[in-house]
Amino acid sequence: MIRYELTCDNGHAFEGWFGSADDFDRQQKMALVSCPTCGSAHVAKRLMAPSVSTARKKQQRQDLAVQTGQREMMTKLREIVSTIRANSEDVGERFPEEARKIHYGETEQRGLIGRATAEEVRDLLEEGVEVAALPVLPDDTN
Repeated sequence: MIRYELTCDNGHAFEGWFGSADDFDRQQKMALVSCPTCGSAHVAKRLMAPSVSTARKKQQRQDLAVQTGQREMMTKLREIVSTIRANSEDVGERFPEEARKIHYGETEQRGLIGRATAEEVRDLLEEGVEVAALPVLPDDTN
C-alpha cells in the first residue's frame, strides 16, 4: 500500500491509500479519486518527504517496544505482589514453623508471607510444603 498526501483544486488537503502508483494513476483517470470535503475530482499528489526506515530507527522502535513491555510487566508484577501481601499474614521469622503447621493441618489454612533461609526453604520443599519466593521489586518498600 502507498499513502499519498493529496490536494484538490480548491486547496483541501487529504490523504489517500492506493495499492500502487499505477493504481492511483488509473483511479485518477477514471475520476474515482475525489476530495472528501468538496467532491472535486481535480486531485493532485502533494510533495511529500519519503519515510525512510534506517537500521537505527528500527533499533529505536524495537528498544521502545521492549521498554514498554518491561514497564507493563513490572506493573503487573507489582500488582501481583501487592495482592499477595494484602491477602497474606506476615509471620516474619516464624514462616517455616507456621507453614509446617498449615501443611500438617495443625492450624487453619491461610496465606502466609515471611522470611526463611535457603536451607529452611529447601527443607520445607522436601517435606512437600509449597513455598515460593516473593520478589522485592525496585521502588517496593515492603
